[in-house]
Amino acid sequence: MLQQHVTRGLRRTSCSIQRAVLQNEGSAIKTCRTVPLKIQEHIYHPAKGMFINHSANKVQLSSIKSMIRSFCTSSTCHSEEGKLIYSGNLGNAVRGVKMFSYTSSGASLCMMPYILLKTGIGVQSMMLKYAFCGIIGFFTFMTPVLLHLITKGYVVRLYHNQDTDTYTAVTYNVLLMEKKTVFHQSQVKIPGVSKMFTTFYANNRSMLVNPMLFPLPHDYNHLMGYDQPFTFEMEDG
Repeated sequence: MLQQHVTRGLRRTSCSIQRAVLQNEGSAIKTCRTVPLKIQEHIYHPAKGMFINHSANKVQLSSIKSMIRSFCTSSTCHSEEGKLIYSGNLGNAVRGVKMFSYTSSGASLCMMPYILLKTGIGVQSMMLKYAFCGIIGFFTFMTPVLLHLITKGYVVRLYHNQDTDTYTAVTYNVLLMEKKTVFHQSQVKIPGVSKMFTTFYANNRSMLVNPMLFPLPHDYNHLMGYDQPFTFEMEDG
């Protein structure tokens, strides 16, 4: 009996020791698992903060650059001619239409001798030749000339020099090259009757602008002279 009690006590003691050892090992394993995570968190959070700050700085720089570009292209870009106060939105369309007209007219001129030979007009009377060439030439040259007369005063860009109060209007010439016209504000004349393709005259040249495309309405008012005082002159009766 005594031996059995001693054996049971030894078994209980060994079991308690094993439990204590297992508990200590479990806590040790837990601490071994948690310590690297804490270290990783301490390393990850500063790196994450640096990455976020760096990306935020990039976003801020890009937004600032885009704002500067948009602000510069609107009304504050300065060049040799002065400040850009107006940009026409139909400049590319006008140039494309004129280029298409020139191309079609050149193709018609190239095809005219071939048409004369194939239709047999070349061996008939001279009157038919002149009539045919006159009709083809009229429609060949009339379209480019008419387009140029209509669009020659369309202002693509308009610059203003505040020091001298002069303007530089950029238009397209016959060869689709940019042409600059410099004039003073005092040389601007408003037509008495509104015209379809003329907003004002500058140096006896008709200019066409869209008042709605001026970023600052004051620039248009100053160009047209609406901000200047005026007086009524009474006629002697």
